[in-house]
Amino acid sequence: MTKFYIIRHAEAEGNLYRRIHGWYDSLITDNGYRQIAALEGRFAGEPIDAVYSSDLFRTQTTAGALRHSHGLEARPRPDLREIGVGVWEDRSWGDLEQHEAAQLIRFNHASPDFYVEGGETIAQVQRRMKNAVLELARAHPGQTVAVFSHGCAIRCLQGAVRGLGPGELDGLGHSDNTAVTCLEVEGDAVEIVFENDNSHLPEEISTLAKQKWWKNQSGKSADANLWFRPLDIEREQARYLQARQDAWVDIHGPAIPFDGARFLDAAHRCWLQDRQRSLFAAMRGEELAGVLQLDLERYAGDGAGYIPFVYMTPPCRRQGLGVQLIGQAVSVFRSLGRTRLRLRCAPENGVAQRFYKKYGFVKTGAETDNQVNLDILEKQIGYETN
Repeated sequence: MTKFYIIRHAEAEGNLYRRIHGWYDSLITDNGYRQIAALEGRFAGEPIDAVYSSDLFRTQTTAGALRHSHGLEARPRPDLREIGVGVWEDRSWGDLEQHEAAQLIRFNHASPDFYVEGGETIAQVQRRMKNAVLELARAHPGQTVAVFSHGCAIRCLQGAVRGLGPGELDGLGHSDNTAVTCLEVEGDAVEIVFENDNSHLPEEISTLAKQKWWKNQSGKSADANLWFRPLDIEREQARYLQARQDAWVDIHGPAIPFDGARFLDAAHRCWLQDRQRSLFAAMRGEELAGVLQLDLERYAGDGAGYIPFVYMTPPCRRQGLGVQLIGQAVSVFRSLGRTRLRLRCAPENGVAQRFYKKYGFVKTGAETDNQVNLDILEKQIGYETN
């Protein structure tokens, strides 16, 4: 008999930024590293003979919990990957809700009819996950094996062990980040000992404790997910200026004059760099939730992406939505080969300073612009720095 611990990766960018990451190679969040530390404590003293993980960064990094505690290196296997979602990779959940609602419902219900171009079906994931476990069991008879994989892939495996096929997985639970499922395998017989156990996670670092989607059985997310459309600065000049002025007065008050023409000129210059990827309206359904401005040229020689403006409308503030704008910036700049994000923030803007610190930005300098003092903040988004 071979004993398996099947472990979901720690919280990664897709979980935080509310983007769909199958084979997209995302990073672990700061909270995810806290989850890895808790996982390492859970397995301290637990005999483990071998470690395997999918070949993606987020699983291999999570498997480091057992490298530190047991001195075991994780052997990568592509057949332990998350479901491949083809042309959906790195799209926001809000974008899918807005533009591909019917197909998203099929995905949420693991329907046999779910398929997107370049991706996998639920049945394919079930077969490769169960085959991988049976192959590893034959290679490790009488041993204990830790396997690091992904949420949907693990759920597919749990269904396959129960004899459930596509369309029959709705009754199964969802795995928190770093949650553990235990299997025992004898020959071709697989038994579930326990599943989705996250008892090593304090509530304050549990990912599922902060989210609602997994409680919703309607096939539609219960969390607010944003989608992003290009903002046409020539047609939506008034909307952009209103956002800029609101942000300026909120931070600096009315004593320092608002130079709308200066901001508009800078926005137009960014817009001309790439009309699809430099200015975004962040949308909550049909409601404007925020504005994101990216300068694709400034600091390119430093390997950094520059964010001149991040804005949330007053009705959408203090709801945990702002981080999705950072996720959109990461998506754009990483595709351009940038390894850092850089922005400027007024020292007296305590709300923004706390927000950026929470999500990994650190102060690297300071400067004065238009009689206003600004901190220069940076965040690493390159794989080599994590």
